[in-house]
Parts: sequence; C-alpha cells; structure tokens
Amino acid sequence: MSERGLVIVALSGGVDSAVAALLLREAGYRVECLHMTNWHDDGYCDAAADFQDARSVCRDLGLPLHRVDFSREYRAQVFEHFLEEHRRGRTPNPDVLCNREIKFGVMREYARRLGAQALATGHYARLERRADGIALLKARDASKDQSYFLCAVAQRDLEGVLFPLGELEKREVRRLARQARLPVADKRDSTGICFIGERPFAEFLSRYVPAEPGPIRASDGRVLGTHRGLACYTLGQRQGLGIGGVAERPEAPWYVAAKIPETNELIVVQGHDHPLLFRRSLIATDPHWIGRAPGGLDAGAAVPCAAKIRYRQPDQACTIRRVGEREIEVRFERPQRLPTPGQYAVFYDGERCLGGAVIDRTEDPAAALPGAA
Repeated sequence: MSERGLVIVALSGGVDSAVAALLLREAGYRVECLHMTNWHDDGYCDAAADFQDARSVCRDLGLPLHRVDFSREYRAQVFEHFLEEHRRGRTPNPDVLCNREIKFGVMREYARRLGAQALATGHYARLERRADGIALLKARDASKDQSYFLCAVAQRDLEGVLFPLGELEKREVRRLARQARLPVADKRDSTGICFIGERPFAEFLSRYVPAEPGPIRASDGRVLGTHRGLACYTLGQRQGLGIGGVAERPEAPWYVAAKIPETNELIVVQGHDHPLLFRRSLIATDPHWIGRAPGGLDAGAAVPCAAKIRYRQPDQACTIRRVGEREIEVRFERPQRLPTPGQYAVFYDGERCLGGAVIDRTEDPAAALPGAA
C-alpha cells in the first residue's frame, strides 16, 4: 500500500519506537527509519549502543535506516538553555525543549527533505483532527502518557505526525515486540536526562556551572551546614543534603523548601508534609497553546481547567488567569507540593492537552520563611 506515502519513523534504539515502525509496516505504509544523535558518547551516554540497537531493529524488519547528527542544534537550542536556567538557580526540563526544537523541529524538517509525508515517533500520546485543528490528547495508557512533554510543540508541527502507540498499553507494546522477536523487546526503558546518563548529576553540572557554596538554613534562620551551589539541588530534595543530627531537633528527614539566589541560601524544613513545602498558586511565563487560547483567557477571566506541574502527577483542578502580556496565574483548588521554577505547568481540558507554560515563581519564599534573609 505504498500509495499511503513514505513515513519516517524516529528510531531511538528502544522498544517503543521499534514497535511503532513494526505497526506502520504491518499497516501497509512505506516505512524508513531515522536515528538521530543529539549527544556524543562520553562514557555515560548510551548513544553508540542505541544506534547499534536501531540498526538491529531495521535489519530484522527489513527497513532502511538513516542516521543524522543534531548535536550542534541540540547544544545551541536545548543544552545552553539548560545551563542558563541552572545558573539562575532554576530546574529546567530539557525533554520539553527537545521535543519542540529538535524532534518536531529540525528532525521533522529533515524527514521532509527525505521525502516523508509523515513523521512517526514512539510517544505515548494521541492526535485527533478537530474543527479548530489538530488536538493533542492523552494516551490510552495513563501510566505512560507523554502529552506533558509535548505541551510546547506548535499545532502546525503536529500536522503530518503519527503516534502509533497512542491507543496501546506498555505491556501490549512489549508483547508485540517479543512476538516479532525484536532484539529490543526486553530493553530497559531509558530514564533521566539523556546527556547525563548514569553519572552523578552534581559531578556533571560542575563542569559547566561554577560551584558557589553557601549556607543551608532551617526555616527559623538557624545555619545547619553549607551547600555546594544552588544549581546542585532541586525543590523537595531529601537525599544528599549532608545534614546530620541537629541538636534539639527530632530525628526526621530534611527537605529543600526554597532556593534564594539573591543571598545564595538553601532553605530546608523537616517532614514530608511540612506546610512550607506547599503552594496554592504560581505565576507561569510564555504560555504556549496548541491552537487557540482557552476561551475567556484573553478577556481576563479566570478559566477553569486542570494542570500538572510534574510528569505522572494526576490532573489538579485549577483556574488560569492572564496577569500580564507574558504571564498567567495558576490557582489550584488544593495546595501543591513545591511548584518548581523552570519546570512546566501543563494544562488540560479532560483528555485534551491545551498547552503549557514555564513556572516562574510562587509565593515569595523569603517572605514565607521566618528568619530567611
């Protein structure tokens, strides 16, 4: 059924994209595969092994494999932003930018130059054509849904895109891979940030962001130790704080409650449910909508919807309201545990992903924490 045109499958070397290629081939599409390199292997990144796995999949499926190096574009459009955010004491999400700038940006254009009528990936998400254009929907498998990471992709860049796994559960994908005897059928899913791999995060970051040690303070202002640099910590972090037993304090774990770049202070509190770990509202910047902005938002109304402030979080009821040309206020029905500047707030109307915005700030942590300078 070659009249369907050429589909280029972004083949990572993992099981999901391999099964995407398998399903499209079995559906009668003319399929070719494209493996992209975004980061050169330095002993921790698995790029070389992933390419060999992609070659094995294409050999077994009888499909052509193209290879392209986007490491220069990735460094300029994703990695430099990652570093700049950490220099500001924030915690960025490079996967969202990689989807927007690389996978559905330069890779999509490259696939077109190869003659593709469609680009397919192994994302767990669905697309549906509606009256107002392409809608991005959650995957059927809620535990694997990746619409969160696609929230910044332009609606026009979702035209001519296929997500063959959107209706499947992960266990079914594994079953199909084993049935087809694909060499990656039991390959472990990749986790974490691709260019960091299995190495310690602080060790990697110290190569690019100079360490600036400063005080670790309790919420009452008491100095408990010295941090290695704010970039090395994330809000809510428990491990690696280096706080031992503290006199007149209970034996309970400490958590990062705030990072204060102005004074280079790390603020910590005890207890997973400490009230200073929760926020009712946040301000997010540069909202991106997949299609039109939600009705009423441009008129200044508080629009009800749902939001996630981290991947795998259940939908949280909220309202969104425009408070500036580039800012929206997100107010939650229930307080949320540590919205993190640099991460994304992603908005939903039922199963439809409306878009997302970068979390910029919540209540002023210095004002909320007694004794913090």
